[in-house]
Amino acid sequence: MNEIVYGVVPVETLLQHDGLSFLRGLIDGRFPAPPITQTLGFTLSEAEHGRVVFSGTPQMRHYNPIGTVHGGFAMTLLDSALACAVHSTLLKGETYTTLEIKVNLVRPLTKDTGPVRAEGRLIHRGRTLGTSEGDIKDASGRLYAHASTTCMIFPAKK
Repeated sequence: MNEIVYGVVPVETLLQHDGLSFLRGLIDGRFPAPPITQTLGFTLSEAEHGRVVFSGTPQMRHYNPIGTVHGGFAMTLLDSALACAVHSTLLKGETYTTLEIKVNLVRPLTKDTGPVRAEGRLIHRGRTLGTSEGDIKDASGRLYAHASTTCMIFPAKK
């Protein structure tokens, strides 16, 4: 098994790929995994046009002082999945950024929850705005959080 390489690709490399091929390059290891995935222990596991899945397992290292996984773990998974659902639609040379995200945490994650999946699904892709929604569920399909986001898309420079 290959060791995961973490890092950030140069902007020029990013702009040479459409969004979906770039995300698939992250999955298959052609590009380094983002450092945040090492920090929190999650991975990009699926990518198709308008749909992306990140997977991770809540652990004790993610706990807050009140004895559950910090909400930032769920929020980071959802921000990643929802933004990358929009990213999957980018044409070569386009970029984007998150404008806002709304997260609802409906039950606590703990070290005993087991693996979870954050799935992001595109709702709308316009010329300069994209919206998506998604959720975090455990292996049995139990809902832990859901969210929606708006991303600003920057058309390719001509």
